[in-house]
Amino acid sequence: MSELVLQQPKIKSRAMKELNAVATIAARDITLFFKSPGMIIMSLAMPLLMMGMLGGSLAQNMAAGLGFNYGKFMLVGMLVNMLFMSTTSGISSLVEDHFTDFTQEMMISPVSRYSIVIGKIIGSSFGAIVSLIGTLVVGLVMGITLPVSQILAVLALSPLMCLSAGALAMIVIGLIKSNKMANLAVMLITMPQMFLSGAIIPINNSSGVLFVISRLMPMTYCLDLVRAVVYAGTPEYDSVVLFNPAVTLVAIIAITMVCLMIGTLFFARSEKNK
Repeated sequence: MSELVLQQPKIKSRAMKELNAVATIAARDITLFFKSPGMIIMSLAMPLLMMGMLGGSLAQNMAAGLGFNYGKFMLVGMLVNMLFMSTTSGISSLVEDHFTDFTQEMMISPVSRYSIVIGKIIGSSFGAIVSLIGTLVVGLVMGITLPVSQILAVLALSPLMCLSAGALAMIVIGLIKSNKMANLAVMLITMPQMFLSGAIIPINNSSGVLFVISRLMPMTYCLDLVRAVVYAGTPEYDSVVLFNPAVTLVAIIAITMVCLMIGTLFFARSEKNK
């Protein structure tokens, strides 16, 4: 009993050290975001390009006969897509940190590798939230809006979406050795998911290889969970939502944990092999 009492302060001290590491790494990335006008402009410009141009063109040419409001469908899809895209873009800065030896300094610190990775994901998520707000503004200009309650629900789910995106990105980033490949990696992670997960094009009738690929993509489940919340209690629910929300949530957590473990392993190994 006395040994357990003595261990409790050590456990608390260890936990506080890990939380402090997460907060420090996240705060660094948020600070860098504010110090980079280009990142801020890109976070606001990407929703305009993706939602305004691509989404607007699709809305004008393929929305008829869908059986549901395509504008709302697209807005929800682009909100999740921007969370994934912006988080992944932020995670790619680990490649630059690798060459400036910043990650080496983090790796020799007495904190968990998971704390380093999660702190990086949280910091990268800040730019994703800015992009989410930009997407809502573009949607407003296009005449597409969501009730405040649904916007709050999306915001409540956004940390899980960003964590899922960041965990997937870590796998690819852990394998990259070149700054030039970082941007290509972002495209590799986000673009296929945008088109095959149902962000802007319905995938209810996908079959064959496209069906298999879409079910392997984390964004498919993240997007479906958000749509389940947004469309709950509406006549369009069955036309838009693919899975039971409980099953979707379990799938997101499982995929995120697997990606996080593999990505952290690759990240730590890449630093050891430097």
